[in-house]
Amino acid sequence: MTADSASERRYARALSSLRGLALGDALGSQYFVPVNYPLLKRRELPAGSGPWQWTDDTEMACSVVAVLAAHGRIDQDALAASFAEHHDFDRGYGPAVNRMLRLVREGEDWRTLAAELFNGQGSWGNGAAMRIAPLGAWYAEDPEQATHQAEISAYTTHQHREAVCGAMAVAAAAALAAAPAGVPSAEELLDGVIALVPRSAVGAGVRRARDMLDYGDANTVAAVLGCGRRTSAHDTVPFALWSAARALDDFERAFWTTAQVGGDVDTTCAIVGGILGARGDAALPQAWLGRTEALPAWLPETPA
Repeated sequence: MTADSASERRYARALSSLRGLALGDALGSQYFVPVNYPLLKRRELPAGSGPWQWTDDTEMACSVVAVLAAHGRIDQDALAASFAEHHDFDRGYGPAVNRMLRLVREGEDWRTLAAELFNGQGSWGNGAAMRIAPLGAWYAEDPEQATHQAEISAYTTHQHREAVCGAMAVAAAAALAAAPAGVPSAEELLDGVIALVPRSAVGAGVRRARDMLDYGDANTVAAVLGCGRRTSAHDTVPFALWSAARALDDFERAFWTTAQVGGDVDTTCAIVGGILGARGDAALPQAWLGRTEALPAWLPETPA
């Protein structure tokens, strides 16, 4: 295999994961609209012909993919610059990130800004995790490198240990889901993540998720693991990985299981969608993709 063909294969996997992430994000966000609340309980799609619009989860994930395509790895300065350049205030960013990206555009250093968040503790939010699945797909041949690059990527906006570990866990899950050797079992997926994530609340949550794989009631699992209501990485990632692991071969089932428990639905569904999408376009429901907002035109067509 030539270097060029390897890059093209990595990019194709990353784009498929990105499409799955955008679908989960865009459809999940529809259930924040009050008129759609009853539809979720019945597992019904929103009415209307307009596209489902994605949020900041997808916009930031597009920057991750664009930087991988341009550099073959995460370049922190390029990633922070892309986040700032493509930042659309109306996509649902949190106030701290809105402010940070505005200041980066005005010339301030992302390193200082990210380190200063939340009284110098850094953000432990789920933003670094929600955008990272395509990176895991890119590094499907090397899950350990996926976690390393995810760690590097997280620091551009989220410097708290839990946020970093959340990104590492999602990247590891996507890499393992896309493994050339074939789709892992639910147990193999979570065992692989546990082995790659440092000791942390996120890691502890994934271990609890592993112990709960035989639970059939998602609401019970979400009550134990969290489902993003506190928008922290350790309140979001373990449940998303539990849901993805149990339905790696069934995007629609994974989506409904994830969405119906509530919480930060667009983010949990973006994480799940990105992990399942890492398996390739065949894993994605094409009718749903057809109703999802197109990815931005600024994404490169091919890797550099």
